[in-house]
Amino acid sequence: MRQHFSKIKKAVEVFHMYGIYLHGPRKNDHFIQKMNMDPVFVNGLIFELEYQLQVNLQEEKLKNAGTPKALINLLLDLPHDN
Repeated sequence: MRQHFSKIKKAVEVFHMYGIYLHGPRKNDHFIQKMNMDPVFVNGLIFELEYQLQVNLQEEKLKNAGTPKALINLLLDLPHDN
């Protein structure tokens, strides 16, 4: 449980670096369609999350993670040995 909190805290810090705040309904906004983020910046965000959390996300699963909430859920569902 404690590991989830530290992962969430690091993830929130990375999102804040990109100007994405996760409170309220904005956590459900699509990165490209609603937030108007360039795909290059979305890829940078994902890279930074992987680096900070020391995980590898699978491309197939990333296709379904178009919102901050979905991306965080994907990060939390990873096995602990990843």
